[in-house]
Amino acid sequence: MKPSFELAKKEKPVDGLDRPVEPPQSYNYGVDPNAENEVHLLDYWRAIRKRLWLVLGIVALITMLAVVYVARKPDFYEAQARVQVDLEDTGALVNQTRPLYGPSDDPIYFNTQLQILVSPGLMRRVVRTLDLEHNPEFFKGNPAQRQSTWQTMLRMVGLGSKPQDNSPKTPDQLPLTTTVAQATAREDLNEAKRLAPYVNTILSGLKVDPVKETRGYYKETRLIDIKYTHTAPEVTAKVVNAIAETYVYSNLEKRTEANSTTGDFLQKRIAELQQQIRTAEERLVNYAKNNQIISLDPNQNTVVERLAGLNRQLLEAENDRKTAEAAYNAAKVPDAAVALADDGAKQTNEIEGKLVELRQKRAQLLVEATEEAPEVKEVDEQIGELDRQLRDLRSRKSATLLTNLNTRYQQTLEREQSLRKAFEQQRAQTLSQNEAAINYRIIQQEIETNKSLLTGLLQGAKENDVVLAGKPNNISIVDYALTPDSPVGPNRTRTVIAAFFLSIGLGLGLALLFEYLDDTVHSTEEVERVLHLPALAVIPSVGNAARRRVFPGIPGTTALQKHTNGNGAGNSELLMNVDGRSPLAEAYRHLRTSVLLSTAGRAPKSLLVTSSLPGEGKTTTAVNTAISLAQTGASVVIIDADMRRPRLQQIFDMSGQEGLSSILSSDVSEDQMLAMIRSDEASGLDVLTSGPIPPNPAELLGSEQMRRLLAALQANYTHVVIDSPPVSSFTDGVLISAMVDGVLLVVHGGRSSRHIVRRSKQLLNDVGAKIFGVVLNNVNLQSHDYYYYQSYYGQKYYEKQA
Repeated sequence: MKPSFELAKKEKPVDGLDRPVEPPQSYNYGVDPNAENEVHLLDYWRAIRKRLWLVLGIVALITMLAVVYVARKPDFYEAQARVQVDLEDTGALVNQTRPLYGPSDDPIYFNTQLQILVSPGLMRRVVRTLDLEHNPEFFKGNPAQRQSTWQTMLRMVGLGSKPQDNSPKTPDQLPLTTTVAQATAREDLNEAKRLAPYVNTILSGLKVDPVKETRGYYKETRLIDIKYTHTAPEVTAKVVNAIAETYVYSNLEKRTEANSTTGDFLQKRIAELQQQIRTAEERLVNYAKNNQIISLDPNQNTVVERLAGLNRQLLEAENDRKTAEAAYNAAKVPDAAVALADDGAKQTNEIEGKLVELRQKRAQLLVEATEEAPEVKEVDEQIGELDRQLRDLRSRKSATLLTNLNTRYQQTLEREQSLRKAFEQQRAQTLSQNEAAINYRIIQQEIETNKSLLTGLLQGAKENDVVLAGKPNNISIVDYALTPDSPVGPNRTRTVIAAFFLSIGLGLGLALLFEYLDDTVHSTEEVERVLHLPALAVIPSVGNAARRRVFPGIPGTTALQKHTNGNGAGNSELLMNVDGRSPLAEAYRHLRTSVLLSTAGRAPKSLLVTSSLPGEGKTTTAVNTAISLAQTGASVVIIDADMRRPRLQQIFDMSGQEGLSSILSSDVSEDQMLAMIRSDEASGLDVLTSGPIPPNPAELLGSEQMRRLLAALQANYTHVVIDSPPVSSFTDGVLISAMVDGVLLVVHGGRSSRHIVRRSKQLLNDVGAKIFGVVLNNVNLQSHDYYYYQSYYGQKYYEKQA
C-alpha cells in the first residue's frame, strides 16, 4: 500500500487546478481527548435510566421474596433467668494468705463460668433432663400459634390479629421439679452424637451475658443473664430454667467431685451386690428343690466337716513346706549356711574375740620389732591356730544346719503329701456322698458374704451423703424464667426495609455492570467521547412497529417509500415522495446540512459513505444522502463501489451489465465513462452501478483509472456519493477514502462495537482520509439518550401539520 501522503497527494480544488494536499489533521471538533476516560454522575444516571425496568424488577422481586421469607418465619419468644456466681470458698484457714484477686474481681474464674454455661456437655444434660427427644414442640413449635403466610403479611401492615393459643397451658413450676440427669459419660460418644442436633438447636438460641451496672457509673457484677429464644413460649421458659438448675447442680457436683466419685462408686457397687444377692438366693432355692435338700444339720454332715478340717490342715502343711523349702534353698547359697551358723554362736564369738586381741598384740610388737622376732612369730602361730579352729567350727555348724533344714523340709513335704492324699480321698468321698449339700453351703456362704458387704456399703453411702450435704454451693439462681406472653421477633419490617435498600443497591450495581460490559455505541455523546468525531445526524429506526411506538398518532409517517417500477416491484430503501415533515426526512436534512457545511469555503464535491461492519446501513444512508442532496437542485451521481456485495442495481431496479468494474478494467474515454451512467427519474439521481463482480476489486479501486473517473464525475456533477464495502473487513473503502473530499462513517446505534469503530477510524486516518463525522443509524428514539431528538422531531412535525 502506498503511504497516506501519496494516496491523497492531489485534490481537485474549486478552480480546477491540481495542487498537492497536505496530510490531514486530527478533527476533534472541540471534543476533549481525555473525555473518554472521564466518568460523570450524569453518565451513571443515564445508565440507570436506560435499564430502569431492570432495577425496578430486581427491587420488586427481592422485596417480595423478603416479604414472603419473613412471613413464613414463625414468631419466636425469649425467656430470661438470672444466676449469681460467687467465688469458691475453700474453707477459712487460720492465717490463710489472701489470694491475688478479691472475692469479686477474679476475671479468669468468672469467664470460665461463662464458657461452662454454653458448653455442649451442660446442654446434653438439659436435653436429657427435659426429655427433649420426645418433645415434638422443641423442633416444630406450637401448632396452635402458627399462622399462614397471608395472615402474617396482614399482621406486618397492621391488618391482622395476634394468633390465639387455645391449647391447655401448664403452669410455671418453680423451681424445676424434674431431677437433673446425670452427666454423659466421657466414653459414651454414641449418646453425644445422638443428642448433637438438640444441643446445637439450644446453643443457636442461647445467649449468656454478664450483668453490668450502668447507673451513674460503670461497675461489674457477679450476675449472669441466661436468655433463650424459641418458637414455643413454654419450651423457652423450661429450657432456660433447666439450664440454670443444671448449671447450679453441676457446679455442686464439681465442688464435691471426690465425694461424688465415691458416692457413684458406692451406688454402683450397692446395685451390683443387690443384684448378686437376689440372683444367688433364687439359685439357692432352685438348687434345694432340684436336689431335694431337706436338712443341713452338722450332725448329719460329718463328711463335710472332716473335709473342711483336712482342707485347713493341708493349707497349713503347704505353708510349712514352703517355709522349710525356702529356708533350705536359702542355706544352700554359698557362705549363707556359715552366716546362719554364726548367728548367735557363743563359741564362734569367743574365738573371733581372741583373734582380734592377738592381731592387736602383733601390731604393737611390730612397732618395736620385726616380723622375724620370736615373740612376733609366736603370736602368728597362735593366730593361725585360732583360724583353723574357727574354720573347722564353722564347717561343722553349716553342715549340721543344712542337715537339719533338709530334714525339716522332707518332714513337711511328707506331711503335705499325706494330707493331700487324705484330702483327695475325703474329697472324692464327699463328692460322691454329699455333693449337693456342699454346693448348697457354698451358695449360702456367698449370699452371707455379699450381705455383709452390702451392709458396709450402705453405711458408707449414708456417710458420704452427709459429707455432700455439708458442702455449700457458691452459685445460686436469683430469678427464674416465666413463660413469655408476646414474641420478640422476627423484626419483619426491618428485614423488608433492609431487603428493599439492598435490592436497590443490587439493581443499580447490575445496571452499571451491564453498562460497563456493553461495548456498543448508543448515543451521540458516546460517539464524540469514544471516537473524537462529531455526530452529524441521528437516523431513527424505520420499522413499522418502531414508528408506531416512537411517533404514536402521527399520520403519514411512512419513513421510506417504495420505489416502484413498471412491474410493481419495490423496496423500502429510497427516501422519496415521503412527507417532508416526517422525522426521517428531517434527520436526513440535518445530515445534508452537516455535510454541506463540513468544508470551509465550498461544499464537498466527492463523498464516501462507509461503515465498520456489514449490516450497519451504509447503503441506505448513501442512497438517502444522495437523494437529500438532489432535493436541493444539485446534480448528484451515486456510485456503487461495493463490488463484493453490490446493491444499487437492486434498489434502483437496474441491470448490472456495465458499470464501475467495466470502466476500471478497461481504458475508456471520459465520454464512454459518462455513457455508462444511468438516470433514475423517480429519485432525480444518476446511478453508476458496480457492474460485473471482478476477482480483484481492491486493485481496480486503487488504480489511476479510478482517479480519472472521480475527476471526470466531479467536473460534471455537483456531488459524487460513493457506497463502499466496510473498512474493517476490506481495504476497498480505505483506498477510496484517500481520493475523496470526505468520509461519512455509519455506525449502527446499539450494535456497533466501540473497539471495531475505533479501529475503522484509525484505518481511515492512516491513509490521510478526512472524516466529516459519524452518522448514528437505526436509533430507537424512545431511548432516554434521544429524548431531545424525539421531542424535537415530534414537536416540529406537529408545527408543520398545523
